[in-house]
Amino acid sequence: MRFHKMHGCGNDYVVIATFDQSGPREPDRLARQICDRHRGVGADGVILLGSAENASAVACMRVFNPDGSEAEMCGNGIRCAAKWLHDRGQIDSDHFLIQTARRVVSVRVSREPGEETQVCVDMGPPVFEPERIPTQLTGTPPTNVTVSVAGTDIEVTCLSMGNPHCVVFVDSLDDERVRQLGPALENHSAFPNRTNVEFVQLLTPSELAVRVWERGVGETLACGTGACAAAIASILAKEICEPVRIRMRGGTLHVQWPERKSVLLTGPAVEVFEGHWLGPT
Repeated sequence: MRFHKMHGCGNDYVVIATFDQSGPREPDRLARQICDRHRGVGADGVILLGSAENASAVACMRVFNPDGSEAEMCGNGIRCAAKWLHDRGQIDSDHFLIQTARRVVSVRVSREPGEETQVCVDMGPPVFEPERIPTQLTGTPPTNVTVSVAGTDIEVTCLSMGNPHCVVFVDSLDDERVRQLGPALENHSAFPNRTNVEFVQLLTPSELAVRVWERGVGETLACGTGACAAAIASILAKEICEPVRIRMRGGTLHVQWPERKSVLLTGPAVEVFEGHWLGPT
């Protein structure tokens, strides 16, 4: 099975296109095997690209995490998918639509000579209703809500960007906090579908430093929906002005929330290599 290895700010994916080859019979099993960094290709997830049911979309994208679970939305992944489709002439425009598990998403691809491909994604409006995030925490949105976790009380802000997010504002992004609170919050009983966790440090009035503990993955170098969640939570707290620059361990993303409607995420997409998977599918 042919695949392409790609990444967005170090958040890496194995992209498998099924336009001219059969897709995996058990994508959850394949994701667990191919994402293994010792016995597989190694990745933060698998992206399956194929024909879309929605006539307006050029392709359908599904994303599977290393634990085999399917992600509802993935900001870095959709930028990689957009670059793959654009580079291979699947479309004749820089602006097109991709169908995801949640909705049809608008993307725009651009590239300056000698620079990495940049993709702007319309991530849609954030969701604040607790039952739609989903979370058992209260408030619309649930902001500055106290949660007891790992023997301490912390304040969090929750929202959905097509997938659940829990944002924690911190003074410093130390390893111990991320490794202890990340998995504890991901699996907290307040989140029936588990959650992604963002640790956010304010650097300047328009810049954040963010580390993300991703649901079903662990800490990653970057997370597109996590960058959006961090920016939205900071805007709600009146701590930041737009456009918001998000510094992550793998690179920088830019987020805007114009007219408080759809969130725009812009960042790079890079293809690293291609290969053939010889294991079971």
